Amino acid sequence: MLGIPTAIIADMPEELPTMTHPALDRLTREEKASLVSGATFWTTETIEHAGIEGATLTDGPHGVRMQNPDTGEDHLGIAQSAPATAFPDRSALGSSWDVSLLQRIGEALGTEARALGVDILLGPGVNMKRSPLCGRNFEYLSEDPLHAGALGAGWVRGIQVKGVGASVKHFAANSQETDRLKISAEVDERTLREIYLPAFEHIVTEVQPATVMCSYNRINGVHASRNRWLLTEVLRDDWGFEGYVVSDWGAVSDSVESLAAGLDLEMPPRGNGSVAPLLAAIDDGRLSEETLDLAVSRILTTHDRLRAARSELPQPDFEAHHSLARQAASAGSVLLTNDGILPLDPDGQGTIAVVGELARTPRYQGAGSSHINPTRLDLALDAISRATARPVTFEAGYRLDGERDDEVLATATRNAQEAAVVVLFVGLPDAAESEGFDREHLDLPEAQLALIEALSTRDVPVVVVLSNGAVVDLGPVADASAILEMWLGGQASGSAAADLLFGISEPGGRLAETVPLRLSDTPAYLNWPGSDHVVLYGERVYIGYRWYDARELEVRFPFGHGLGYATFAYSDLEVVVPDPQTAQATVRATITNTGERDGSEVVQLYLAPHSARVDRPVRELRGFEKVRVPVGESRTVEFELGERDFAYWGEQGWTADPGEYTIAVGPSSRSLPLTETISLDVELKRAPLTGESSINEWLADPVGSGLMRQALAATSEGSPIPATDEVFRVAGGMPLETFVGFSGGNPVDVIGPLLKDLQAATAPDKAQDSAPREDTE
Repeated sequence: MLGIPTAIIADMPEELPTMTHPALDRLTREEKASLVSGATFWTTETIEHAGIEGATLTDGPHGVRMQNPDTGEDHLGIAQSAPATAFPDRSALGSSWDVSLLQRIGEALGTEARALGVDILLGPGVNMKRSPLCGRNFEYLSEDPLHAGALGAGWVRGIQVKGVGASVKHFAANSQETDRLKISAEVDERTLREIYLPAFEHIVTEVQPATVMCSYNRINGVHASRNRWLLTEVLRDDWGFEGYVVSDWGAVSDSVESLAAGLDLEMPPRGNGSVAPLLAAIDDGRLSEETLDLAVSRILTTHDRLRAARSELPQPDFEAHHSLARQAASAGSVLLTNDGILPLDPDGQGTIAVVGELARTPRYQGAGSSHINPTRLDLALDAISRATARPVTFEAGYRLDGERDDEVLATATRNAQEAAVVVLFVGLPDAAESEGFDREHLDLPEAQLALIEALSTRDVPVVVVLSNGAVVDLGPVADASAILEMWLGGQASGSAAADLLFGISEPGGRLAETVPLRLSDTPAYLNWPGSDHVVLYGERVYIGYRWYDARELEVRFPFGHGLGYATFAYSDLEVVVPDPQTAQATVRATITNTGERDGSEVVQLYLAPHSARVDRPVRELRGFEKVRVPVGESRTVEFELGERDFAYWGEQGWTADPGEYTIAVGPSSRSLPLTETISLDVELKRAPLTGESSINEWLADPVGSGLMRQALAATSEGSPIPATDEVFRVAGGMPLETFVGFSGGNPVDVIGPLLKDLQAATAPDKAQDSAPREDTE
């Protein structure tokens, strides 16, 4: 495991970054301390004599959840909030693979937030979907960091162009609800850098969000709220973050340590429990006043920048936003299977039997902090009835409270027998998944499974429409004529369902998470949810499709999968490598609509290294584009690959090895019809060789290998140390200095001259440390 520094207050830099807000000169130390924690549950302090206006922060993963302080405020969606557009959940938006769509939604949310007086909207959530059991997966976009980062950046860009700040969350390695305030995610640095941090990094470096929200959990034993490595060294020093860090609500247990680590704003306030410890720490020298000034300046500067970007107070067009929510619900719905039954003919023959209480009482959003009071709500049953001239019947089929009702089941089954087609609405009720707890299985409720089994014995085609925030076991519906995954589709999901069923719109979604055959196949299965306040990320970089591909596991539906009402052909792959000594390539592919109607396709590019000095996933997503293609026409899609796309994280930072790479393009991670192999001759980065380097590391160095063999062949005592290939096979993992000592030589006599020879034989920028270790034991 690569070491991650865990110092909290120790090792503070001698000089802090320069950022001084003009209001600081007008503030007392006590007033400055009051500005780094909230004034109320959702607001920061106002200090009129200093010209400081407080800011309002509120939840907003899928819509603005602005609560009225007169009727109660909470962080769990219990108290009622002002009406706002409830857009589809993150599972649906992630499945859209449409960056421009998320930006348009962000703009709509920014407009509604401004109208309600909100300064910071708490979202987007870009944590990785490590396990399908996470109770909050409906707030997260993807199991792939590149995908989540690109979509999250679009959402943030849309929000902030309206003068409202985003708060990217939950930073970092926050992948479960179980024990979420105490659990320590034990994870190596390579896995963090390649999987759990890149989505945040992309958003920070591309669009500079106003704030980043730290998570509840610990990372390698240190709470995120006081993890200096995370909040300062990575977020600010490595990525250049310019905004401020806000805590998740209640994540701070020590205000002094958190401020010293790089946290700026603690929410919600703990009364004098936040301010008094800061003042005492400054008085006794444990915390510098400059650290407090820097946090205050970051907060005030961020708020000033947001307000400076604003125009006059907008009036939201809720009808237009509802229409956008309807488009988004269709764009994020994934047609998993279709034997040709969809789209249904609205003017065809025979009765359409709508079965399932969820068609009449929909679950369209998640619970907890994402719970929205919608401006309106479309019901699928009503929308289907309006969209067709055919007779439409309805039976509940099951109860949403989970209790089995045999009479309701029998009636639904009997009436369905008389229909030409059954449209069956099933999914997860609110009690099955939520913020605050994780799921225990992937099964649909028992009452729904009984209905599915009963309908499967009837000779009537069944179209399944799913409403769920995370993947479920689809084995029981595998034989359906069609399966349409609509996730939690927002307030317009009912109308969107009718649009999709009758072909008014197309199912534009592609899976942003793998649907496994069984829970025991999933990457984190043996390390979920942890115990004794510790969870081991033992699968390392192998989450999602990376895991299934590496293990060659069959899956129900792969990452990136989804069908539409058009068909496409891929052709003319072109890969241009300007210079093999630089890790860069331009990739072009042609997509042709071979179907009978216009449609959209998500073109996905994966990169597969043939070999590397570390174990690497079989393939990884390195680009995607959603492209609309009229019937009979073609479009060329172009991707630019840079050094980071070829690289992995190691002791030398991001490293691209020389060798062969296969570039593959297609409609999913397991359907890649276009492939081409390229060869790179980039310079191989190596860690400086020392006496502690293993024999294998010396052998892998083109200069060091020969020098080591020469040094071992002629020791100062004149007795050569065994240096045969057979010996090296056995002792290859042994540090060179240990090998010398075990072989009867003196490490000081051998290693010192060897390092000097290596330094002389290599370029100045590759000079090795020639000082030998004095400890020869």
